[in-house]
Amino acid sequence: MTSPEQPTIGRLVGDASRDIALLVQSVIKLAKSELRVSAKAGGIGAGMIAVAAFFGLLIIILLSISAAYFIVMAGLDPAWAFLIVAGAYLLLAALLILVGIRLLKKIRAPEKTIAAAKEIPAALKGQTDDERAGVVRLDRPA
Repeated sequence: MTSPEQPTIGRLVGDASRDIALLVQSVIKLAKSELRVSAKAGGIGAGMIAVAAFFGLLIIILLSISAAYFIVMAGLDPAWAFLIVAGAYLLLAALLILVGIRLLKKIRAPEKTIAAAKEIPAALKGQTDDERAGVVRLDRPA
């Protein structure tokens, strides 16, 4: 018989499961609060980067106009100066497209990862490559 001071196994299991559930809920609340702070900081940071990118675009436009006017100062007609700057951007865009296409052609499927993932179900069942292939190994008892 159990004494009144000693809890039963059922009560211990119940207390443990309640404590685990409370712990999991607390961890989830903590994660939510941390993610909320991180998401806010990330949103503000992304917004600042977007504004900086917009300013960068404006700078590129202004520098392009300045380059064209420097060419005009060298004695060329303004139409030709702006056409030269536009042509330089056209060449740069074409070069970037060619390099980008070459890099895209290098994309391959993650073959090693796919092969490893295909082995997971058999590994969970405790099979090896040899057992799946029907090979009987002599160094292990059957």
